[in-house]
Amino acid sequence: MKKVIILVISFLMTINMSRADEGMWLLSLLNKMNLQTKGLKLSPEQIYSINNSSLKDAVVGLGNEGNPFGFYCTGEIVSGKGLILTNHHCGFSSIQSHSTPEHDYLADGFWARSIEEELINESTTASILIRIEDVTEQIASELKDDMTEKERRKVISEIAGKIEEEATKDTEYGSSVKSMFGGNQFFLFVYETFLDVRLVGAPPSSIGKFGGDTDNWMWPRHTGDFSMFRIYTGPEGKPAKYAKENIPLKPRHSFPISLKGIEENDFAMVMGFPGSTDRYLTSYGISEALDITNPTRIKIRDKKLKIMKEGIDASQKTRIQYAAKYAQTANYWKYFIGQSQGLKRLKVLEQKQELENKIASWINADQKRKEKYGEAIKLIEEAYNLRKEYAKTNAFYGESVFQGAEILLFSYQSKGILKVLENSKDDQAAIDEVLKGMQETTADYFKDYNASIDQKLLAEMMTMFVAEIPVAHQPDMLIEINKKFKGDFDKFAKKVFEKSVFADQARMGAFLKNPKAKQIEKDMAYKLVNSFIKKYMDLRGKQGKFSTTLNKGNRLFIAALLEMDKNNINDYYPNANSTIRLTYGTVGDYIPRDAVHYDYYTTLKGYIEKEDPSTTEFVVPEKLKELYYKKDFGKYAMKNGEMPVCFTTNNDITGGNSGSPVLNADGELIGIAFDGNWEAMSGDIEFEDQLQKCINVDIRYVMFVIDKYAGAKNLIKEMKLVEKKRVPIKHSLPVGM
Repeated sequence: MKKVIILVISFLMTINMSRADEGMWLLSLLNKMNLQTKGLKLSPEQIYSINNSSLKDAVVGLGNEGNPFGFYCTGEIVSGKGLILTNHHCGFSSIQSHSTPEHDYLADGFWARSIEEELINESTTASILIRIEDVTEQIASELKDDMTEKERRKVISEIAGKIEEEATKDTEYGSSVKSMFGGNQFFLFVYETFLDVRLVGAPPSSIGKFGGDTDNWMWPRHTGDFSMFRIYTGPEGKPAKYAKENIPLKPRHSFPISLKGIEENDFAMVMGFPGSTDRYLTSYGISEALDITNPTRIKIRDKKLKIMKEGIDASQKTRIQYAAKYAQTANYWKYFIGQSQGLKRLKVLEQKQELENKIASWINADQKRKEKYGEAIKLIEEAYNLRKEYAKTNAFYGESVFQGAEILLFSYQSKGILKVLENSKDDQAAIDEVLKGMQETTADYFKDYNASIDQKLLAEMMTMFVAEIPVAHQPDMLIEINKKFKGDFDKFAKKVFEKSVFADQARMGAFLKNPKAKQIEKDMAYKLVNSFIKKYMDLRGKQGKFSTTLNKGNRLFIAALLEMDKNNINDYYPNANSTIRLTYGTVGDYIPRDAVHYDYYTTLKGYIEKEDPSTTEFVVPEKLKELYYKKDFGKYAMKNGEMPVCFTTNNDITGGNSGSPVLNADGELIGIAFDGNWEAMSGDIEFEDQLQKCINVDIRYVMFVIDKYAGAKNLIKEMKLVEKKRVPIKHSLPVGM
């Protein structure tokens, strides 16, 4: 096994890219890539440096306090005072959480005119990469060919833990060892994570979310998808939780804002934290997605969206409460639809089958290769065949239970209270501590909760679960409920919401003042979710062997692919896994189908033309119309006098890249990445050279909205705007000197 891993490494270190658009590349390998031949004017050291300031110091991974390295979006620092730009949809939950019917920041926007007006977001974190280190040799040297997969995982986990601990010893940093290429390679990532991130500005949804679900994943696009935050540190400049005495971050680097504009074929690169791709997925995985998981997810989400939409349309308060929940559900509902269509239209299944046949022939042509890789495809096929009966069940547990009616997981959070009441009933301090935490959770929960919607969701999700999932995969309590209520889950849900303490804020408040263990144990919502979790864990246990088989098959398959195609090793890169990557390409148009041509940019003219007052998705603010008709675009207009809005590049991105900086050849900010295009929705599995596009909001439009529309000149003054001359990025002294 060690020989296989080392062989892969030697191939990777020969990278000299030939394709200008595909690939999510590790920053530490940039010195092996001659990007200057593609138009880049910076050295690898100016992009990624451990000792000097570089571009990577201005790229931010946005996470949550409980999962700081599970980056959900990317941001970029654009001032010497820690000011961040990201997408509006990345900041949507924060904007929503601060919104009320009296101060509807979703509808009206929000702009802090001073530091004092910036809004606290207690759980949001911002991480900046310190360094990357290849630790494959340290781990591979301890792996043996005769190890079981369980033994292998244990060794990897133990060594990775030691590496992480040693890397952050006597520092305030955090770290994570990440597996690459299906477990054939390992890298250490060290981060500095900041805990005080405040909302600074956001346009109204009529700008930041213009086009809504209709335009989502589509081009042409006219969405000003941006919001602004600021990172704070303690007085000494180190990460610290919110405190009044905290000060704005003094970053190692911040991006200058380019107002010079873009032209077709201009060099463009994106740096960010792409979440997940599956470019090495086999035909067996694609069949499962097309036949089982995607249709199941689409069907369930369709029901959830309709129920939420009814409540949203009926009340302004509910619209604010469920804005983020609805958007999150709708985003991947549409994604799964588009992915399935793309996989079929582009015949990705057939492409994968052809590749697998080629690899199988190559393996079987040599005895040594058969000994190394001979079982790879067989293991993959076996795993998918065995787990076929569980695929739909897994999707239902995820979509209809754990992401279904909120009352279920909310009630499960009381497990901590129950444990303390049962095991530490005489320890009042322990009881008070857990109650305090639940009281805080309860306040946040009910602020954005509508019991009527959740009751309907519970009834519908349980009805679907019983109808679609085999009885053998159903929890005992659900089977009992189905018999007792004769399949009438509307009646069951009504009873739950009449009785459960978790369905009503007043009842929950009374319970927390005088908590009783029996009250939790008898609660129908709590009993139901416990029954679901118990059954789910039982089912997952039965599938453990399938996962182990699949992991081994995938690892061997990828290693075989890389060895077989070693002469073209420059075409290979690891799947996205929420680690920082660089992609590069060019600004450009595309032709999605016969007789259809899309230009590479859109303007405010197209935004005005889309106005439709009959739907909330295409509302145009009066002030924006006024600025448009006056042609009051200031220094942000194009050479022809038009106001740019969005543009497309052929950069390779995915979820997690949302909010990523789009940079020109000089490392200046020209846009913010926010979406992909409908014609290439299968791109997370198979990159489509001629179709795949990265949709970006033009930074000139962002500045125009901040300056001319919002009048937030305090923010404009804080940033460095470059209008004519190219600004070279100079190295500073080593950090800490």
